[in-house]
Amino acid sequence: MTGAGILEARPRVVGESVPRREAREKVTGRARYTGDVAPPRLAYVAVVPAEITYGRVTAVHPAAALARSGVLAVIHGGDCPRLHRTGDADLAVFQSPSVTYRGQFVAAVVAESPQIAREAARAVRVDYAVGPHRLDLDTAGAGLHRPPGHEPFFPTDCSHGDVEGALALAPVRVEAVYTTPPYHHHALEPHGTVAYWHDGALTVHDTTQGPSGTRDVLAHLFGIRRDRVRVLARHVGGGFGSKAAPKAQLALAAVAALVVDRPVKTVLTREQLSVIAGYRTPTVQRIRLGAEADGRLLAVSHVSFEQTSLTSDHTEYAAAPTRTMYAAPNRETKHWRVRLHVPSPTWMRAPGECPGMFALESAMDELAVACGVDPVELRLRNDTATDPHSGLPFSSRNLAACLRLGAERFGWAERDRLRAERGDGRRLVGMGVAASTVPQYRFASRASVRTDSRGRCAVRLAAVDIGTGARTALAQIAADALGVGLDRVTVEIGDSAYPSASWAGRSSGTTSWGTAVVRACEALRAEIGRRGGIVPDEGLEAAADTLEELAPPRAHSQHAFGAQFAQVEVDTATREIRVSRVLGVFGVGRVINPMTVRAQLVGGMTMGVSMALCEEGVIDPVYGHFHTRDLATYHIATFADVPRIEAVWIDEEDFHTSPMGAKGVGEIGIVGTAAAVANAVHHATGLRLRGLPLSVRRLVDAESAVAGGAVTDGGAVVGDGV
Repeated sequence: MTGAGILEARPRVVGESVPRREAREKVTGRARYTGDVAPPRLAYVAVVPAEITYGRVTAVHPAAALARSGVLAVIHGGDCPRLHRTGDADLAVFQSPSVTYRGQFVAAVVAESPQIAREAARAVRVDYAVGPHRLDLDTAGAGLHRPPGHEPFFPTDCSHGDVEGALALAPVRVEAVYTTPPYHHHALEPHGTVAYWHDGALTVHDTTQGPSGTRDVLAHLFGIRRDRVRVLARHVGGGFGSKAAPKAQLALAAVAALVVDRPVKTVLTREQLSVIAGYRTPTVQRIRLGAEADGRLLAVSHVSFEQTSLTSDHTEYAAAPTRTMYAAPNRETKHWRVRLHVPSPTWMRAPGECPGMFALESAMDELAVACGVDPVELRLRNDTATDPHSGLPFSSRNLAACLRLGAERFGWAERDRLRAERGDGRRLVGMGVAASTVPQYRFASRASVRTDSRGRCAVRLAAVDIGTGARTALAQIAADALGVGLDRVTVEIGDSAYPSASWAGRSSGTTSWGTAVVRACEALRAEIGRRGGIVPDEGLEAAADTLEELAPPRAHSQHAFGAQFAQVEVDTATREIRVSRVLGVFGVGRVINPMTVRAQLVGGMTMGVSMALCEEGVIDPVYGHFHTRDLATYHIATFADVPRIEAVWIDEEDFHTSPMGAKGVGEIGIVGTAAAVANAVHHATGLRLRGLPLSVRRLVDAESAVAGGAVTDGGAVVGDGV
């Protein structure tokens, strides 16, 4: 049979708005998530959390729980299979008596029903030896250390020129401290795992952003070959980074299934997510800027402090985006970290860039005010054609175009007039702007594509769709690469049995997986060409691995850029801050599917508004648990808080980042949004809030500080040239 059109030119579908392929399944409830999986003889796991913040378990008393009808086992440190050590100590469930944070798993009950398991877990008594604990992120206290660097993307520190000398001589200087609190992911789908063993092989259904990586971790943890582990994640209900790395409930489910020799399910409660699923570390960031009177930067210093747990090496690298953002001959960035008796932090949407750019873009706004320069113009004056840190040219950098287009669409030139006209005595109106950036990655991935003699094509790879529309975008990429209609392509993902793929994170899914799909499709077209356009009755299959392609060092600095504009209204009686309008303009390469890209960008900006106005993790200073451990206490933006949000993008292609010309879009929307809102609040009120969230309390405190002649929220020092 002939290639049935694979070697023919067809209209391209990349760039077309295509509805998500799984949309009907999701809205009708037919999509099956991990929590929906229920194999025969399923048992359920409930955990016993540590009731101390630091110390060790001296004894576990399971008798009362085991006496209950329906209880199958109580697992604890004295009665648990031994696991191999991995790089993540949090996965070593029940392998050590040490307790390093409140809520850590110290025992678990396996039972016939979730209700029986939960009730029995309450009956397990645990004895502890309690030690002193430390919970405060003290930037001048003991224990501060430099975190390990991760070259080439995240060296711990960097320095160029003479920062101190340039700051001392700068006509205009701004110095301020900015703070961000802990942030929790709270994805709609909680973390959960269904696990079962058969003939020494392990199968798990898991809420994971990376089936291949999760498979590899499990194989090492239990000392079995990778081909003896299968990880399935057909649908994942959001992750935002919290499902990128395996979590303790995964290891626990696999252990429990081994102990009781039947399938088991464990799903974290909403309260447990704040402990086990990770969170974004709080930050304290000191920014110092030195500039000419016209706002051109002479020196930039960005020092960030953060926390981690006793068991994790996670680092936020909040100062890293400052290395790339603006030109300045003298620059330094530093990171400091302290280990505390807290749960382990983890990646959260745009790790590093999100809190780091809040500080930098707030400081840039302060510099614009100090110099008397328009904030958009200030950023344009400090734009750069080459990466200030690496010296490499950018693969594409259209920050200036984003700023100019955004200013035009948002009516930026009229912001002072609008502030005066729309303020009615009860309301103060202001506009703010902030720039955004996210580094671009391509990770090694594999893909296969098979065609039958009728031209129907099936793409397979162990990618995962966490709500981003990956199935649809990959189908569009494959259809164009093969030259067939979109209706001829199916995409199968979410199974570690498929060719190994990288994780869904760091805005890398489309670029990493799409590259593997393109290369596999090219290989298939070449094979059909070698056969004279003939496809045998049994079909043809080709595969690709991008590992070798990614080996050479980069010749370009690869980043996405954008600009966010926000308008706020502040009630002078209640001090309530409302965001009335947000616009984001982005340079994200070639857009594969405008429908899903717009959803990603609007979703990111919505999270940014929530970060600005609502979200704040609060840890109890005595007992070490998060007060804000459910959605009743951890506030997120609701429909009433979310304004009219518009997301647009400029026309660009970046073939250095991917063969499709595309960049990642999952994270760029959240970066810069909170700073734009904070800058708008300053424009409206004249008050500078340097800590998030922008709450009524902070606004009242700022008013009181100004009335008392004091500076607000960390203070700012401005040079004599102002």
